[in-house]
Amino acid sequence: MGVNGLWLIGLGPGDLQQMTVAALDAARDADHRFLEGYTALLPPTELENMETIVGPWELRMRSAVEEPDDLLSLAQSSKVALLVVGDPLQATTHVDLELRCDELGIPCHIQHGVSITTIVTGAVGLQSYRFGRQCTFAYPYGEYLPTSPLEIILANRERDLHTLALLDLDPSGMGEGQQEPMTPGIAMDVLRKMAQKLDVDIEDWKIVLCSDMGTVDARISVGSPTDISGIKEGRIHCILVPANLHDVEAAALARW
Repeated sequence: MGVNGLWLIGLGPGDLQQMTVAALDAARDADHRFLEGYTALLPPTELENMETIVGPWELRMRSAVEEPDDLLSLAQSSKVALLVVGDPLQATTHVDLELRCDELGIPCHIQHGVSITTIVTGAVGLQSYRFGRQCTFAYPYGEYLPTSPLEIILANRERDLHTLALLDLDPSGMGEGQQEPMTPGIAMDVLRKMAQKLDVDIEDWKIVLCSDMGTVDARISVGSPTDISGIKEGRIHCILVPANLHDVEAAALARW
């Protein structure tokens, strides 16, 4: 598999044992390996094990991926692997890399991986075709707090569709420093502040919290915003806001 170019390789949701065989072979065969470290995170134990599993690697943050001249220069004469947690084409940033390679005549190869969006619907028991547009809860910046995530949730609920909301990883918004995944408490505080701005009562909503999915520490919790606010366990979370539940969906959620 030693073909020069850029290889976008999905690591799966957080457990390197869930990489596909093809992804693992491609990563091991690369001349240079870079872990993209700002759109998603690996658990610390997996970071410690990664060199043993795929070989030596270096971390690349936002600026190095969005301004990828060094990566693409290397890819012209060697096999460069950009290792991405989840699926490598889940983020627009990585699609942009694929387009840049096409413009420069650099071969770009994709090894897909399991992503959070494919895990949570089945794990929770909600029907995948009943999900609407996704959104992301961002950290507030001073007094600025966008309400667009809640607007998306409300639009989905009006159409009787569930919503997957991802949670921000970086309080600075720069994608360069130490990542701090948003906690359930902060997420519910953000939800309440958005609801206050839009004059919406969300206190009786059923919220599904999915924590560390795809790892041995995976956990699903269901409750009100107050219930979810009190959960301290877990490292990386996302939330689901269900619409009206079909019988099978209701029975599935009742397990949690």
